[in-house]
Amino acid sequence: MNEAIIRCAWSCRTDEERDYHDLEWGVPLHDDQKLFEFIVLEGAQAGLSWITILRKRDAYRAAFGNFVPKTVAAYTRANVIELLGNPGIVRNRLKIESAITNARALLSVQDEFGSFAAYMWRFVDGTPIQNAWRDYSEAPPQTRESEAMSKDLRKRGFKFVGPTICHAHMQAVGMVNDHAIDCFRWRELGGGK
Repeated sequence: MNEAIIRCAWSCRTDEERDYHDLEWGVPLHDDQKLFEFIVLEGAQAGLSWITILRKRDAYRAAFGNFVPKTVAAYTRANVIELLGNPGIVRNRLKIESAITNARALLSVQDEFGSFAAYMWRFVDGTPIQNAWRDYSEAPPQTRESEAMSKDLRKRGFKFVGPTICHAHMQAVGMVNDHAIDCFRWRELGGGK
């Protein structure tokens, strides 16, 4: 007898959201390039739905050099103008410029801490926070940790990194396990231990 797989309710609207939930959301990432990707995507998502960004993700990868920070840090005004004409991404000048600004800031963080991952994971003492929500809607939009991350990132010159964006980033990259407790991924990602 096959039992139905239980997932976080937000992930059941589209195939893209389901796949993202099942394969990526909440998986601990320690790769600087992937962490940069999520910083850019979370910033681009501000004011929009996540499904909009998921559907534009491949175009973002192409437009932003597969999220290689050194590549994006070298973007010029001409690149910004080109990106503003790219229908595959969110064509918001501030969000586009923030990706470039954030790439440059990330390179400085790498110089100081050895890696962006080492720096970012300090905000959770190197270990994912394991929450136990009955429903994802119980998860707060920001936390003490995301507020600290936001404050420090902004001090280092990052843009589009408010506490809510930082919390979404922390959820996405596995710094926080905010899967609902009845979701099959909650236990797989360390919930209940």
